[in-house]
Amino acid sequence: MIKSRICEILGISYPVFQGGMAWVADASLAAAVSNAGGLGLISSINAGTEAVRNEIRKCKELTDKPFGVNIMLQAPNAGEIAQMVIEEGVKILTTGAGSPAQYMEAWKAAGIKVIPVVASVALALKMQAIGATAVVAEGAESGGHVGELHTMALIPQVVDALDIPVIAAGGICDGRGVAAAFMLGADAVQVGTRFLSAEECTVHQNYKDKILKATDISTIVTGKTLGHPVRSLKTPFSKTFAKMESDPAVKPEEILAFGTGALRKAVKEGDPNGSYMAGECAGMVKKIEPAKAIIEDLIGGAEKLLSGAPELLA
Repeated sequence: MIKSRICEILGISYPVFQGGMAWVADASLAAAVSNAGGLGLISSINAGTEAVRNEIRKCKELTDKPFGVNIMLQAPNAGEIAQMVIEEGVKILTTGAGSPAQYMEAWKAAGIKVIPVVASVALALKMQAIGATAVVAEGAESGGHVGELHTMALIPQVVDALDIPVIAAGGICDGRGVAAAFMLGADAVQVGTRFLSAEECTVHQNYKDKILKATDISTIVTGKTLGHPVRSLKTPFSKTFAKMESDPAVKPEEILAFGTGALRKAVKEGDPNGSYMAGECAGMVKKIEPAKAIIEDLIGGAEKLLSGAPELLA
């Protein structure tokens, strides 16, 4: 059975985090993942602070296992969320889109374990210096907001630079990816795209259907010229966004206005004009199944590969 120090630190059975996907990661999915032994996460991007509070309380009703909240630090209500998670007794946070430095003292005083998402060694070192419990090192293969470095190169460099645990993310979809992450030195993995196909994931059926139909070349990165690169499925929306972005006659304000609310439209309404964020591994997702089955496949597949590794040596 795969164990790691992150399991002991967080009190989870398996070193698998479910990505805190905006508008996607709610109490239903987080509780299912936590009940299966992983770490479920609730997104803070979910119709306002009180809506997130309600999801936290709902999750507590659905599971007695550890779960966390993902906070996007550039959100207008990030400060409110930062205080609200203390009020609600949340004990695990992941953070993205900025530095959590201004909140660390209050969070640590409340006994919260903080795990920032990073895309470079430099940022990982800064997070360790301000007291992070661990970091999620996320490669550009992932869905949603992405950095420049890819998982295979990013993970070992972050591992070599830090003393705290490193969770690998980006393009990890089955036991092969989990095994590879551990061989690169990671203490756990974070998986997003695969959990879009979980039975407990409440995204619109159109979203799930698009994931199941995806191939290896079904994603595109847009937003680089705006300073916010995002990976999503190729759809009329993302293709139009890319076309607008490449047209010097189109102002950035027009592009941003076009994209506003697009993820929510995809998640909640299945709107063809929505943004269907997904990682490069979307083409590996073949069926809808319970979160428990997904975790069993991830861990079971990795264990089989790692236990057979000596056979590769002559």
